[in-house]
Amino acid sequence: MDIARIGPGLATAPDAEQRTDAEQRTGWRAVGLPLLVAGIGVGIGVLLHLRDPHVEGSYGTCPVYALTGWYCPGCGGMRAVHNLTEGQIIDAVQSNLLAIPLVLAFAVWVTDWTIRAWRGQKMRLPSISRITMWTFFGLLAVYTVLRNTPWGTLLTPV
Repeated sequence: MDIARIGPGLATAPDAEQRTDAEQRTGWRAVGLPLLVAGIGVGIGVLLHLRDPHVEGSYGTCPVYALTGWYCPGCGGMRAVHNLTEGQIIDAVQSNLLAIPLVLAFAVWVTDWTIRAWRGQKMRLPSISRITMWTFFGLLAVYTVLRNTPWGTLLTPV
């Protein structure tokens, strides 16, 4: 063992041994967690396909809608995913405009995570600037208000 690596009563391992277990894993040993997350996403899609959320009370009621009578940005999301699993893209857009971009973003993120894990690289988290973040929140607020007004009836969940 290298004497320079020995501290006050503690010895440190060589550089090869200091790497974390996640950094050393590649191939099939490294893709377990990304594949689990992908499987959960597919499982949710299968559940929403088999048990139709269009049926009143099949999954309960949105708490925001139950308390206020207003549609939140997520209202209609489960119905949109159900419509997507049946290939009804127009109905999915009418149920929740945000569902398709979010499902696509999830699929791209999990695919990227799986590929990077296979190569032994760390997961890449998406990052956005403050301006983009606040623009997104502003548009989300406008979307929420608009879908609850008479002018936004096309945006209300079907």
